[in-house]
Amino acid sequence: MTAETVRPRALPQPLAAVCAALAALGAIVFVAGLGVDEDTTWRAFHVNYLYFAGLAQGGVVIACIFVIVGAQWPGPVRRLAEALGAWIPISVLLYLIGFIGRHSLYSWIEHPIEAKASWLNEPRLFFTDLFVLLLLTFLSLAFLYYSLRPALHGAAERASGRSRALFEWCTRGWRGDGEERARCARIATRLAPLICIVYAFGFSVIAFDQVMSLSPTWYSNLFGAYFSWGSFLSAVALTAVLAVLHRAAPGLEGEITQPRLHDLGKMVFAFSIFWMYLFFSQYLVIWYGNLEEERFFLHARLGSQFFQDTAGFVMTRLSEPYAWLTMVVWLCCWIVPFWVLLGQRPKRTTWILGPVGLVVAVGFWLERNVLIWPSLAPNDPLSWVGWIQFGIAAGFVGGFALVFLLFTRVFPSLAVPRES
Repeated sequence: MTAETVRPRALPQPLAAVCAALAALGAIVFVAGLGVDEDTTWRAFHVNYLYFAGLAQGGVVIACIFVIVGAQWPGPVRRLAEALGAWIPISVLLYLIGFIGRHSLYSWIEHPIEAKASWLNEPRLFFTDLFVLLLLTFLSLAFLYYSLRPALHGAAERASGRSRALFEWCTRGWRGDGEERARCARIATRLAPLICIVYAFGFSVIAFDQVMSLSPTWYSNLFGAYFSWGSFLSAVALTAVLAVLHRAAPGLEGEITQPRLHDLGKMVFAFSIFWMYLFFSQYLVIWYGNLEEERFFLHARLGSQFFQDTAGFVMTRLSEPYAWLTMVVWLCCWIVPFWVLLGQRPKRTTWILGPVGLVVAVGFWLERNVLIWPSLAPNDPLSWVGWIQFGIAAGFVGGFALVFLLFTRVFPSLAVPRES
């Protein structure tokens, strides 16, 4: 019988230095941007906070689904997905920072809507969303603790300093390998469905409050599911990229097999179809009703060619604000994964699956921009482009990557098997 054991490794210094430099650059751009264009700065921050918070939580949800269905195939793929969750506590801090810039985001603060005042008010939004994020953080950290604990026994003997103290804390009260594995698996099995339920409802509330309320007169009951699934799919896509990149990592030689890549490819393929289905389910009803109070949100993003008051699809109408950006999002998040991964061989081929996963992950960053900017700058199709926007995005990428590297070098995200 084999079990995982942690093998802490040193950070790859060049890569870690690049990530730290990007994070520092993002912080500098953010501070400078507040002095130059406060609205743009807070809006760019909001886009990236939402994207990376969803990416992190989606990684934990992937691991929870593996536990719920009793999947035996993931192996180290599960650990890579879990490592994305290391960003979750930071998301709470970023939410608190982002709330400072609320006047640059929520028009209903300065212009209250009386009919929605009981929902669209600052105290309700702040405390509701903070509660959701804190609850998900607590549950996710508990899940990660019990998921990783069985592999940490004995790690303190091979570590020193803070790592040694951390491993000793994580394994205190050890009851024996067999009993610990059974106990931790039992607790993780109970936590997994709870996290998925809280994620489904909680991130729907986040979507309503932090995205849909930017256009406060528009509403869609399905929008929460659409937003949550997008975050989950972006995490699946990034997990596929990480699996390809780690196939030769120490301790994982021969572990990222073609069958495992094939299963990841099937997830990217199938879930991208379902994401598009959720979008089309909203669009079809709005198109059919053709009511201005319902269609203006999609009209601002798709352009007029997708609605009944036109003579059909006309290419020239794609020049309307944000229409081309939306087409690029569809290309990245649905068309590319559907057609490229349609066969069996592409799903098993690293140089195909990796780039497709990266295209999908980047596509969802663009999709978050499509969700945010048209509500705040409807007539400026390049509102999401600029040194402030890209500088802040680079900072988030660097910070997220650095946290991932730290987590995977300390905890058994890249665990190797041992005899037991």
